Amino acid sequence: MEWYLMVWSKFAQFDGRARRKEYWMFVLFNMIICLPLYIIGLIFRDSVLGLVLLGLYLIYVLASFIPSLAVGVRRLHDTNKSGWFMLLGFIPLIGLVVLVFLCIAGDAGPNQYGPDPKAHELPA
Repeated sequence: MEWYLMVWSKFAQFDGRARRKEYWMFVLFNMIICLPLYIIGLIFRDSVLGLVLLGLYLIYVLASFIPSLAVGVRRLHDTNKSGWFMLLGFIPLIGLVVLVFLCIAGDAGPNQYGPDPKAHELPA
């Protein structure tokens, strides 16, 4: 949970680096929040409860867009790639390259985007 909240505390910070754990924990918690809201909202879409849940889902997705983009850019920076590579995600099949970049280990030691995030004290 600390990793998820760390991303929200740096919600519009596109500079620096983010380690894999920070990125993937944020993705995990996003899925834990989004999937139930969406699925239950669809199940009860003809009732007020369904509309409320789908509305909450939409609000959450819109609110988490910038933090998701920012942590993705910082994750690419950790692999010494430009944040502009995120745009490859819009190209079918070629967008899988971004997924590979998000999964590979970051550079050990400092790179052009900042110091190694693993070298600093981080939450357990």
